[in-house]
Amino acid sequence: MPTNTPAPVTFLGLGNMGQALASAALTAGHPTTVWNRTPARTGPLATRGATPAATVADAVAASELVIACLLTNDTVTEALTPVAESGGLTGKTLVNLTNGTPNQAREIASWAKDHGAAYVDGGIIAVPEMIGGPAAYVYYSGDEEAFTAHRPTLARFGDTRFVGTDPGFAALYDVALLTGMYGLFSGATQALALIRSAGLPTAPFAEELNQWLAAMAPSTAHWGKALDTDSHLTDVSNLNVNQAALPNLLTTHLDQGLPVDLITGLQPLLDRAVAEGHGHDGLSRLAEVLSR
Repeated sequence: MPTNTPAPVTFLGLGNMGQALASAALTAGHPTTVWNRTPARTGPLATRGATPAATVADAVAASELVIACLLTNDTVTEALTPVAESGGLTGKTLVNLTNGTPNQAREIASWAKDHGAAYVDGGIIAVPEMIGGPAAYVYYSGDEEAFTAHRPTLARFGDTRFVGTDPGFAALYDVALLTGMYGLFSGATQALALIRSAGLPTAPFAEELNQWLAAMAPSTAHWGKALDTDSHLTDVSNLNVNQAALPNLLTTHLDQGLPVDLITGLQPLLDRAVAEGHGHDGLSRLAEVLSR
């Protein structure tokens, strides 16, 4: 097959993300086979030229590259076990884009290897509407040779970022990014609740909050270097200052009748870091203390 000919690819799972992934492959001209537990979901892609498979076995047989994007990792092994036990995974590359944990990825990688398949795990950093666009990217980890061989196909979904041969690393990066996102959302939720508790309109404040968070976000890029070099000293907002200020935040919320569950965990971490003699360090030090 000429190297510029789009390779066949199979997709297992056609939820919103699975639909977007398969659609990107079709748009790029890949012969695309699709399977879904509810067959009706294959219809829109079939009208565009995808081949619906009646069974998982038929879907896997159609392509060397099999991409799974199902509800859970248990669903992935459940769907593929009959195929694997009959030898149908031998020689295949399984790219698992199902959201999961690092240890789940490692377990499936071992399971896939036992059944003759190369395994690549992936963490999608995009919503379905972003797939195939310039802002989407996917973390990959696992079998580097298989990843490299199929990278041209995987690049149809967005930028490809290989983060290591440990199959769990893609999920680790994915969860780490989501952790940062949920921390941001938790803080924003608490801030908006505080304004609302005083009977004030939230829309104007939300605009100011957005601007403030955008201005603060770049500082996190410097924390990584601080952690890698163990150099956390700062002249701006050190831990002593934050330790002294945080009780005012907690008291204000309590005075307004609001719970503080989303932010109480920060106080003991600040107290610990200062007690260890890190009061003149910046907030990056907290990640080092937390990781211990």
